[in-house]
Amino acid sequence: MIKKRPLNLKLVLSIFFFFLCSWISLALAQNKTIPVNVGLVLDDFDSGEGKIWLSCIKMALSDFYASHANYKTRLVLNTRDSNESVVDAAAAAVDLIEKVKVKAILGPGTSMQAGFLINLGDQVHVPIISFSATSPSLNSVHSSYFFQFAQNDSSQVKAISSIVKAFGWRQVVPVYVDNEFGEGVIPFLTDALQEVDARVPYRSVISLSATDGQILEELYKLMTMQTRVFIVHMRTDLSSRLFAKAREIGMMTEGYVWLTTNGIPNELRSLNSSVISSMQGVLGVQTYVPHTVKLEEFMPRWKRQFQQDNPTIIDAQLHVFGLWAYDSAFALAMAVEEVGTASFDVSQYGRKLSHALSSMRFKGIAGDFSLVDGQLQSSTFRIVNVNGGGTRVVGFWTPENGLMNKLNSTNTSFSSTSNKGNLEPIMWPGDSLTAPKGWQIPANGKKLRIGVPVKVGFTEFVKITKDPSTNAIDVTGFTIDVFKAVVKVLPYPLPYEFIPFAKPDGTSAGTYSDLCYQVYLGNYDAVVGDTTIRADRSLYVDFTMPYTECGVAMAVPVIDVRSKNAWVFLKPLTWELWLTTSCVFVLIAFVMWVLEHRINEDFRGTPSHQVGTSIWFSFSTMVFAQRERVVSNLARFVMIIWVFVVLILTQSYTASLTSLLTVQQLQPTVTDIKDLLRKGENVGYLTDAYVYDILKQVGFDDTKLKGFKTMEEIDEALSKGSANGGIAAVVDETPNMKLFVAKFCSKYTMIGPIFETAGFAFVFPKRSPLLPDVSQAVLNVTEGEAILNIENKWFKKGDNCVDNPTQELSNNSLGLDSFWGLFLISGVASILSLIIFVASFLYRHKHILKHPPDSKALTWSKIRSMFEIFNERDFNSRMFKSSQQRDGIAGNPDNIAGDANSPNNNWPESTSSFSSNHTDDFEFFGGQQTQSPGQASPEIVPSTTDPAIIIAEMHTTPATA
Repeated sequence: MIKKRPLNLKLVLSIFFFFLCSWISLALAQNKTIPVNVGLVLDDFDSGEGKIWLSCIKMALSDFYASHANYKTRLVLNTRDSNESVVDAAAAAVDLIEKVKVKAILGPGTSMQAGFLINLGDQVHVPIISFSATSPSLNSVHSSYFFQFAQNDSSQVKAISSIVKAFGWRQVVPVYVDNEFGEGVIPFLTDALQEVDARVPYRSVISLSATDGQILEELYKLMTMQTRVFIVHMRTDLSSRLFAKAREIGMMTEGYVWLTTNGIPNELRSLNSSVISSMQGVLGVQTYVPHTVKLEEFMPRWKRQFQQDNPTIIDAQLHVFGLWAYDSAFALAMAVEEVGTASFDVSQYGRKLSHALSSMRFKGIAGDFSLVDGQLQSSTFRIVNVNGGGTRVVGFWTPENGLMNKLNSTNTSFSSTSNKGNLEPIMWPGDSLTAPKGWQIPANGKKLRIGVPVKVGFTEFVKITKDPSTNAIDVTGFTIDVFKAVVKVLPYPLPYEFIPFAKPDGTSAGTYSDLCYQVYLGNYDAVVGDTTIRADRSLYVDFTMPYTECGVAMAVPVIDVRSKNAWVFLKPLTWELWLTTSCVFVLIAFVMWVLEHRINEDFRGTPSHQVGTSIWFSFSTMVFAQRERVVSNLARFVMIIWVFVVLILTQSYTASLTSLLTVQQLQPTVTDIKDLLRKGENVGYLTDAYVYDILKQVGFDDTKLKGFKTMEEIDEALSKGSANGGIAAVVDETPNMKLFVAKFCSKYTMIGPIFETAGFAFVFPKRSPLLPDVSQAVLNVTEGEAILNIENKWFKKGDNCVDNPTQELSNNSLGLDSFWGLFLISGVASILSLIIFVASFLYRHKHILKHPPDSKALTWSKIRSMFEIFNERDFNSRMFKSSQQRDGIAGNPDNIAGDANSPNNNWPESTSSFSSNHTDDFEFFGGQQTQSPGQASPEIVPSTTDPAIIIAEMHTTPATA
């Protein structure tokens, strides 16, 4: 039996403990973390804001490593207090970098402190991460080691300018704190306002350390201005004092507009109720933070943790800067883990850490976290209205859709006047629901300083008189009355005073352009005078709508041309009408001959007699002296229409000729300014007027241009004429020339406008809030009777002037355009009558044309026969039958077969005797007659009395030798 050796308990225990220690050592080695020092520089860790930010950063690191327990790195916070000093902030950063060897620095709290730390981070390659510095000026450094994890202030200026545009405000005054935070956004804000045509007439700068008295002094200065729209850009510590003093002096009442950048609404929840009550009606831009499940879970958890850590702080409010602090710490922890634990020198580590931060993307507490050029990308804003004990959301703004009342709604144009950019109803200062117009004339402000030109001539527009005893200035004239009428139309009172643009001696201080430039310089608030709208002037001032006619005209002498033309009797009709009338007269003569010569003895005879009678008959209708009777119905139809045409034509001619011979006919000596230039004539203009430059551009030499100041001087120069050292014409604005011609109407007339201008208008500063209302009032005045009454008052005609339209330059000759319709009717009637006559004639003698021709000669003989028949009398006509009955044929039938040559024989002649007695008629158409007068050939003795058949048989029966 083998004896078993006892188990060595000691050995077993040793082995067990060995493996246990090895396992524990291995586990500890696997879970070993590497601490990474980072700095945190804030203004005051003992303040409520500092404690809130610190708690958010600690919770971010706790949450990050709780969800990523396997990560090797652990951020170690090293806090330093800057004591709200730029120097202390820089010193704290240097201490953290040199002594603690931090890899990155969170902070500092302000933009001014961040500006100093940026350069330091660049030099030592340590990233500077700010979650509360928002000034756009920080980006101008272009540092690869500075990260702005807060929303840049420049991203909200478009939202603010959209509100200004939606409500149509033309002037805005920024009120901002005097430091880098306040000044950084102003250039961007000014540019955005200029894009929506809003002007910044003044900038109110308030020191961070300003006393209440200094704040009141600045507010009183704002009260004296017309502008009532103010944009406040400062932190809540200063803005709370500003709004309290504004309410105290009555600047939070109806009519005022207070807009704020996001710095105030973002921290509004942390303000007490007294501060909020002083801000009632304020409209602000607030950073939009989307409501997510993650945010809703975080808020109560943070509140519990903060209350545990800070039991003395009751009801602390977390705002967006705390959320950005949380996301900043979270992003830094993620970037440090991404860089890893490898051993790098400071510059290499800083470079890799900066690259990791630049490419960071994740869903943060404050929304999507992403950087572009080291700047947080967040561009959606809420539009909030301070009302009651807090704010009320009235709309949203995005770069894509602009203003809208709901974030997910489609964009509609914010130019709508009904809902002012699709915003919800807004409670304005003074509990008003009506949108303020943005400006008003202050009750305790200065009067509107209006510059007026000093004129020597043409004082009907502006005349300045001074009382030598009281030195009181009285300004009158057409322009002044128009301006006063405009002011009466305005829906509000507009106090003003006229200030002459004069030197100490009372003479003019410069040209009209110089006067306009004084408005740009701020020496005048407006200009009222005969000031022309010019493109060069509009570069620095704005003009209202014009209140006078536009253009540059020319006044020239006139001469009477009534009795100086021997051919004046031809002038009533134009040459075209004379020629057309003559041709129609000849046409009527021909038509009447065709229609009448076969049946009317008055139109028969020798060819010359027929031509003369026809033309005489036609032209005698002009004075209705025709003696010939008209027998044919067709001819009577033609004559009825033609007599009507002649009646109208002769009456029109008589009226026109009477006017030419009896009424004064004034004609201008020149009608085109180019004629003056071509002839080298002297031309006048008003001194100190821009017309001189226009005449120079046209091509006039200085030696041909003469300046004048008064109408009397111009009248004297025009009376002399250019040849005698005077001028041939004067050129100036249409209103001035109308006034000159009205005074000397019997001597001169106005030609033009020869150049286009925009007319006279009132002058205001660029983007003046008064401009739209005054322009509308100008339209109301010029479209009514008021402007007519003012013109009649100042532009009276001379005593020897009468309203005579014939004195104006016009062409009094009657043209074809006025009568072509009558000629057309007459011509159509004539041609229609001819067609009916020819058709009837051919139909009556168609048997001649129906006989088949044996040769071409016989065809021509038929045509000759038709013409010969046309040339003969128509014995079947009523005229010839009536004549035969009057001669007794009806009472003596036995005499029918009597001698054909008997004077009592009215029966139609035989062919031979007819040919003998009317040889001329036959020869008119080229006929041949071989028989002796009074004899008939036996071979062609007619067997019938029808002339047509007799003539046809004559041409078909062979002749004997």
